[in-house]
Amino acid sequence: MAQVEWETLQWVSWYNNERLHSAIGHRPPQEVEEAFYEKMKTLEKAA
Repeated sequence: MAQVEWETLQWVSWYNNERLHSAIGHRPPQEVEEAFYEKMKTLEKAA
């Protein structure tokens, strides 16, 4: 059971952080999310 849980956690981590997603320009979701929040910080400073 522990091995199944570990493998599931590994897959979820890969899915959320590393896989290349075609709908967002073949970039990892984590990278896109970080860029989004960085852009929001920039916009807040400008306002």
